[in-house]
Amino acid sequence: MNLDLDDIQRGVLSPRPTPYAVTYLVFRIDDRAHGRELMRRLSGAVTSVADSASPLGETWVSAAVTCAGLEALGVPRSSLDTFAWEFRQGMAARATALSDVGQSSPEHWEAPLGTRDVHVVITAVAPDALVLEAAVDRARPVYERLPGITAIWRQDCYALPTGTEHFGYRDGVSHPAVEGSGIPGSNQLEVPLKAGEFVLGYPDELGGAETPQPTVLGRNGSYAAFRKLHQQVAEFRRYLRDNANGPQDEELIAAKIMGRWRSGAPLALAPQCDDPELGADPHRRNTFLYERDDPAGFTTPGGCHIRRANPRDASVAGEVRLHRMIRRGAVYGAPLPERVMEDDGADRGLMFAFIGTHLGRQFEFVQSEWMNHGVFFGAGNTRDPVAGAADGEAGYAIPHRPLRRRLAALPRFVVTRGGEYCFLPSLSALRWLGGLQD
Repeated sequence: MNLDLDDIQRGVLSPRPTPYAVTYLVFRIDDRAHGRELMRRLSGAVTSVADSASPLGETWVSAAVTCAGLEALGVPRSSLDTFAWEFRQGMAARATALSDVGQSSPEHWEAPLGTRDVHVVITAVAPDALVLEAAVDRARPVYERLPGITAIWRQDCYALPTGTEHFGYRDGVSHPAVEGSGIPGSNQLEVPLKAGEFVLGYPDELGGAETPQPTVLGRNGSYAAFRKLHQQVAEFRRYLRDNANGPQDEELIAAKIMGRWRSGAPLALAPQCDDPELGADPHRRNTFLYERDDPAGFTTPGGCHIRRANPRDASVAGEVRLHRMIRRGAVYGAPLPERVMEDDGADRGLMFAFIGTHLGRQFEFVQSEWMNHGVFFGAGNTRDPVAGAADGEAGYAIPHRPLRRRLAALPRFVVTRGGEYCFLPSLSALRWLGGLQD
């Protein structure tokens, strides 16, 4: 499969650098002509996949547009109607299906997230904060001196010195291989997925090649689900402490909940104790399967986070390849000091981007059926123990012989603070949007 790598945004297919610094900038279009000028300027600032060998190195800029943003730019209704219906509805309208209820419901989201004021999302990615600020400075002329464009929100994200997210686990471990991208996947046992699962206009795993119309707008684009997820770190630490028999047992429970030790070493390859050397090895730490070696989940519990998010070769989950997506997480907020068990009121968590071409059977399916239900592996209505919409009623079971180990009822550790469905246009689509005429 030959992909138009010089037309596809680099933010679609390239893993973020390690370490990293990321900034999300959100804009509202108040003047259509200025919005179109913004698209024209972005077409020259956004980095393509083919630019990966450029002097910019591991630094790039991406641009995404919401359905409300396409409307503000004057995209005809006949064209908008060819986009995914979940995208047209917006993430806030899909809250019930996504289990964004209670404290995660859109009424509690951080303004302006989830509103029709969110039109354009510009993301800058770099290896460190200094390089990131330089990238943001270079991108500033794109939107400055356009009075009809209003900056309404910004979120800065930086890799923690520990290389982990706030719960203490190494992040950025998994990345799928995409046919024709030239970018290797992190699991050497996984056959590369069809490009059409991640880039519009190419055959997907079912042989289809969906593309919003006109083709110049849809082809080489992707959908993205952006999420701001607040992590209740003190709550998580207290849960581990209260269910453990000591520090060593606490780490075992943490591994059984996640499916990996905090170093990144998977239980599948390090079942008895942590292996930091394995956890630091990107060529080994993600190369494993479940069905062949651990179908009953005695090593890696079927209900743990990583097995729910990607069941790999598990036949009980159906055709797993139809639900794969690219996941990117970036940490925001200062860490809660070690061993502190009470919340300090600070906002900390992850900005997540889920990228694919089928919002329904990728992001929404995984969120509703795998993360917030357990029927696919015979566990009823149980939820993901880390990121699920726990209600404080259901516990967590760790398979063990002769009797499984039952932990206390799970509180909700991750709260949605906002999100939106976006479209990542190709570079030629950005030029097309910039040239729209009333």
